[in-house]
Amino acid sequence: MIRVDAVWLAVQPLDMRLGSEAALARVVGIFGAAHPHHAYLFTNRRANRLKCLVHDGIGVWLAARRLNAGKFVWPQDGASTLSLTRVQLDALVLGLPWQRLGEAGVIRTI
Repeated sequence: MIRVDAVWLAVQPLDMRLGSEAALARVVGIFGAAHPHHAYLFTNRRANRLKCLVHDGIGVWLAARRLNAGKFVWPQDGASTLSLTRVQLDALVLGLPWQRLGEAGVIRTI
């Protein structure tokens, strides 16, 4: 398996027709660089398709996922990029509400 140490999400949609070179150019444009063992996630405008670009230290991998029903839960406002945990990534690719996992789901006051 490919080692992934950090997961980054780009809020703005990506044209799903783009290949690995164009997706890599988008990563560099948005995140400043493609770091080894980092995964970069994009969705299309309808949020029913997802692309993940991973730099493994030697080359890049580009994976795509499409939901037959429903949409990926994607942020609409705020920062242009977000960092995700592995648990949040696992929920996201299943189409689950990943924002409720991790620190976002902690109850601090009553």
